Amino acid sequence: MTKSPPPQVLMETLSALGAQCRWAACNIYSTQNEVAAALAEGGFSVFAWKGESEDDFWWCIDRCVNVEGWQPNMILDDGGDLTHWIYKKYPNMFKKIKGIVEESVTGVHRLYQLSKAGKLCVPAMNVNDSVTKQKFDNLYCCRESILDGLKRTTDVMFGGKQVVVCGYGEVGKGCCAALKAMGSIVYVTEIDPICALQACMDGFRLVKLNEVIRQVDIVITCTGNKNVVVREYLDRMKNGCIVCNMGHSNTEIDVVS
Repeated sequence: MTKSPPPQVLMETLSALGAQCRWAACNIYSTQNEVAAALAEGGFSVFAWKGESEDDFWWCIDRCVNVEGWQPNMILDDGGDLTHWIYKKYPNMFKKIKGIVEESVTGVHRLYQLSKAGKLCVPAMNVNDSVTKQKFDNLYCCRESILDGLKRTTDVMFGGKQVVVCGYGEVGKGCCAALKAMGSIVYVTEIDPICALQACMDGFRLVKLNEVIRQVDIVITCTGNKNVVVREYLDRMKNGCIVCNMGHSNTEIDVVS
């Protein structure tokens, strides 16, 4: 899970209830060193720091679970990487694991893939689709954080900017509402017909990304899929176009190619 204050409270609560917790980061970007340090000082086993490399990330996950004399009986995951690693490296651990709790769209997709392949051998709970996660965290928290994140990193003025938001799930809805309220001209791309209709009814213009990529000032991805913004689109963007991702992982924007 992320090394930020809310999960810190979760860790402390679980410990107070009698759980023995070990913690690795769910990505290489979101760790706050002061939170990790506070947990470590409190006696928790924490494997994460700000600025991890990909190799560091997987090393931390391995150190988190591969401990002599310690056997997890529950996985709390965000993105599915921990579950993937245990299936790949330590499948025998699942003999004593009672269940998996997953809180992200990306992680839930990976669990469905395991289930479809007949490899999901323990019960798994989809927290992402719960009412509290969808209607509060995904919608309202993202509505706040998209503006804060863009302001801190770019100091951009939102009024009059042309913005395309890729995906109109709860995260996309929050992003669109926030940017519209700031005076931005907001377009939406969406493949789900119900979500697309919702975007239309909320007053947003539905477009294909290749139709507007040359004119927009900001591109925001929040689909949970890979390669939403590919190299072709990056090459066609205007100079100074801001590209950001509100999804779980960094795979929505194809920066590798």
